Amino acid sequence: MSTEGFSRWFDRKGWVGLVIGLPYVWLVVLFLLPFLIVLAMSVATNTPTAPPFSFGGEHPWINLGAYERIATDGLYVRAFLTSIFNAFVSAMLCLLIGYPMALGLTRVSKSWRNILLMLVILPFWTSFLLRVYAWMGLMGKNSWFNGLLTDAWNFLVPIDWAVKSIPMMNSNFAVVLVMVYTYLPFMILPLYASLERLDPNLDEAAMDLGSRPAQVFRDVTLPQSLPGIIAGGMLVFIPAAGELVIPTLVGNASQPMIGRLISDEFSQARDWPMAAAIAVALLVLMVVPTMIYSHYQAKAEGSK
Repeated sequence: MSTEGFSRWFDRKGWVGLVIGLPYVWLVVLFLLPFLIVLAMSVATNTPTAPPFSFGGEHPWINLGAYERIATDGLYVRAFLTSIFNAFVSAMLCLLIGYPMALGLTRVSKSWRNILLMLVILPFWTSFLLRVYAWMGLMGKNSWFNGLLTDAWNFLVPIDWAVKSIPMMNSNFAVVLVMVYTYLPFMILPLYASLERLDPNLDEAAMDLGSRPAQVFRDVTLPQSLPGIIAGGMLVFIPAAGELVIPTLVGNASQPMIGRLISDEFSQARDWPMAAAIAVALLVLMVVPTMIYSHYQAKAEGSK
């Protein structure tokens, strides 16, 4: 092929291939290679050397002891269960709070819609760590927020159950509360994008045929918004399950989530193979269901 012919071929196909290949290069460099490094580290043997792991020699090339500890040690089992439970509850609460907000955004005028969308993303303009510290102040025993909840509790319950303050800090309640506040926009935005594409004429047609508003929502709106619900649920559940900062600052040290265990194994215990094994197990736990869902969703869309 001549130089001129190669130039024409590259102009037609080369740039297209380059643009298409860039995401794959990004995935290989920033996801696949780090994952392979962590995976290799998870089957190494912990040693007092630097780095604190080794392969071969007097140690086996593949050591599955870390994975055996994950399956048998109650600390890690409880951490996984606590992480999954807190993340699931947070995702459900975000859905219950975010769905009406997203639906309301689609029913207001465009001028108000832009203002309300800005208010949804406004917390992102503030430091994440600063927002967590703000909640730590709000949940303190002497805060006005705690006092307001305490007064409401004492008003609703018998005198024998009255309390001076509600203990909120260093509990799973505090972790879920702050995670719901933090990840709520990640639920609202996918739901809004899904609900905005719905045809309002379908609701009107259903009501003309005699359906009540609750039936219209159950039979028309809710089924069509399932992609937004699933996308928002994943965007909340996956990062919440591996959250580190929130459980460390407001959680209970005796009931750690898996992100804190990974951090402690790396920094304090210096057991890098154990930390890597926990990270791999968490990744598999999060990615495999996502891949299965994506496979069946693509299969369902292809059959339509």
